[in-house]
Amino acid sequence: MVTSRSGEPRTRRGGPPGCCDVVTVPARQGLEAVDILRRQAEGDAVGPVLHDEGGRTLGFLVPPGTAAEWDVPGSTCARTDGHGPQPAPAPGAPVPEPPVEGSEWLLPPGDAHLATDPAALREALGEAQRLIDAADNRR
Repeated sequence: MVTSRSGEPRTRRGGPPGCCDVVTVPARQGLEAVDILRRQAEGDAVGPVLHDEGGRTLGFLVPPGTAAEWDVPGSTCARTDGHGPQPAPAPGAPVPEPPVEGSEWLLPPGDAHLATDPAALREALGEAQRLIDAADNRR
């Protein structure tokens, strides 16, 4: 079982072993980070991204083992214990179920690389937070 940032329990879904960890961030910061990552390297910097049913959070699939060293304030990184998509599906193949129940794909596997690079994500989340802070301070 996984706990969301809102504290609501979520059930993991099945998938191949060793696939990914998930970095969860507030939706506003996450959407900014997606935009930042998509502008880098012609959009190749962002992997599959989840959003929760309430639209409060986004989850970035990152390589397994990221959770052990993730330390970005305002976000969490959880191991999926090998649940979720591993290889990008072949063209025309059905999109796999998201690794967390109660979530849907914002960027599904196949439309994105397997996982977002944690260093690129860390940088994008920092830039996103700076943009949000600047916008909020203008009000």
